[in-house]
Amino acid sequence: MIRITDILDRISTYHPGADLDLVERAYVYSARIHEGQVRLSGEPYLSHPLEVAGLLTKLRLDTVSVAAGLLHDALEDTNATAEELTELFGPHVTHIVGGVTKLSRLSFRSSEARQAESVRKMILAMADDIRVILIKLCDRLHNMRTLRFHTERKQIKIAQETFDIYAPIANRLGIYWMKDELEDISFMYLFPHEYRDIENQVARKKEEQQAYIDNIKEMIHKKMAEAHLDGEVQGRHKHFYGIYQKMMAQQVSFDDVYDILGFRVILDTVQQCYEALGVMHSIWKPIAKRFKDYIGIPKPNMYQSLHTTVIGPFGERVEIQIRTREMDHVARDGIAAHWQYKEGAAADRKAGKVFAWLRKLVEEQKHVKDPNEFMETVRIELFPNEVYVFTPRGDVLTLPKAATPVDFAYAIHSEVGNQCMGAKVDGRMVPLKYELKTGQRVEIITSSNHRPSKDWLSFVKTAKARSRIRQHIKAEERKQSLALGREMCEKAFRKYHLSFNKCLKSGDIEKAVQELGYKTADDLIAGVGYGKVTPLQVVRYFVPKSELTEPRKTIVGRLKERIHRQKPKSGILVKGVNDILVRYGKCCNPLPGDPVVGYITRGQGITVHRTTCPHALSMDSARRIELQWAPEVDELYPVKIHVLCHDKMGLLASITGALSEAGANILDADVKTRADSRAECYFTVAVSGAKHLEEIMKCVNRIRHVIKVTRTAA
Repeated sequence: MIRITDILDRISTYHPGADLDLVERAYVYSARIHEGQVRLSGEPYLSHPLEVAGLLTKLRLDTVSVAAGLLHDALEDTNATAEELTELFGPHVTHIVGGVTKLSRLSFRSSEARQAESVRKMILAMADDIRVILIKLCDRLHNMRTLRFHTERKQIKIAQETFDIYAPIANRLGIYWMKDELEDISFMYLFPHEYRDIENQVARKKEEQQAYIDNIKEMIHKKMAEAHLDGEVQGRHKHFYGIYQKMMAQQVSFDDVYDILGFRVILDTVQQCYEALGVMHSIWKPIAKRFKDYIGIPKPNMYQSLHTTVIGPFGERVEIQIRTREMDHVARDGIAAHWQYKEGAAADRKAGKVFAWLRKLVEEQKHVKDPNEFMETVRIELFPNEVYVFTPRGDVLTLPKAATPVDFAYAIHSEVGNQCMGAKVDGRMVPLKYELKTGQRVEIITSSNHRPSKDWLSFVKTAKARSRIRQHIKAEERKQSLALGREMCEKAFRKYHLSFNKCLKSGDIEKAVQELGYKTADDLIAGVGYGKVTPLQVVRYFVPKSELTEPRKTIVGRLKERIHRQKPKSGILVKGVNDILVRYGKCCNPLPGDPVVGYITRGQGITVHRTTCPHALSMDSARRIELQWAPEVDELYPVKIHVLCHDKMGLLASITGALSEAGANILDADVKTRADSRAECYFTVAVSGAKHLEEIMKCVNRIRHVIKVTRTAA
């Protein structure tokens, strides 16, 4: 366990003259309020805030941040109050601790809503003060380092959340050492077999690889000395998850991954970097399309470096990064490098550029209410893999990989996107779904009469484009529903010799609006157009009951009368009713235990989708309906799984035996062998639910030579 003296020594090293008294007081207070508390590991709870503070000093942050790190659990896990913290440590420390605490005190009806709102709070807190998320990342990193003390189920849940949210945030903030460690630990718990395999392979080759690293470093040093370049050369291994990504992307074995090792050349000036690049290319032949100039065009998180891949001395590929010492500092600590400031001074202005994507994300989240849609927006922004394209004026725009001209148009302005009818790339007309590449010049052709198409949602890549298209489609649908609802109401009111327009101005309409669960009269009329409310339900507020005929059923009611029962006992309940025709979406094959949503079709009952299904995310929200799985339904559901494995004799028999042992009836099987001595097996099996499927996949995953088991669409 790190000691407070170690933390104070580190601060003094990078920030002489810092207010160490603030940190010491925070430590004493934290020790007092956490006294008697113990972690799952059996260690005193104080060890956790100390480790978090130690990680913050590794990022070389100011004393306010370190003090807040020592107190980050004070408001959540103890009797400490915000007023007491402000009195003892000042408003800045309290503000940061409060920001971290808000990310934890959340309670929602579903895990999806809870995660979405937690991430939303985190993003807003990041935009308010970046130190909040830096502390949260350090908190998560130490929790991941001690994850072994949790149950297996909790380990997988926390590892998946870390992999999906925290590691990508560390990546976007440019803190690559933290991103690598978070990914590696998550990888270890999510894919233990693959992790151990790579760990053993790396250990087996360690001595041989170290000799290779020393050899290449010596050659680079010698050539640089001849060119009168004085710099530092570093050799490094890729982190385990990075190696696994390469293996999956290239569909090769560990022995065939060419750039497990990388080299870094660190110099004093930008000019020397380009000179060193020339030296590298004079020694070894560069590989076309494997050169990236992040000095000329920095990444959005201000990362700068020259990347090149060359054919090394033994015919193998060698990846080399070249950068200045300042660039290396930013590459190591990311945005934290711009926040390492003296007490009372403002943060580095360069940090403002780093916040560009964050400000954009904060802006986008204001327009997104659905939790699944919001999480989709966040994932798009957190996994960019950028391309750099030019506007007609020569400005550079950063877009996600595989972005289209429509994404480019919305990146310029929402109206440009809405009116986009065509695009030219390097002077040549291209389809709107064309995938842009780095270095291309893009020109958008607009028309004031043109409007976004729903089809665009199938190929746009940016959150802004997706959000704006959906907004426009919803606005158009509301407009049509409003017109249709008004027409239906006018017709129904005329039947009872009433003027709908006059009734709208009376006080009774407000009563109808409130009792039917709407905010405004327009919302109510649109609800009639959508089919959620019947016109006669509105009429009854203006006509005595004795004069009313029986009102028409709602859309769900009409379905119940028109559709035969599927089974005496269906696996799905529609708001407590189980006598409606139910179909299961073949695009996602939902199982009992999966979070699901229904879509009311025209004349064909309700189609059930998993909430993460792309079709569910793009469906008309007006026709969505809440569903729940019926309890204790004895029914089997088909689901398809993909097993990637090494092509070994008898392995297929082992897999089918494991499926049988786990109680899964095999409905269909398709096995293909590949040129790289691997096999892909697709099985359609009958299962009782998501939990049963999870047990089956674990059972298959334990078989030797099985690489990965995944659930797939039909």
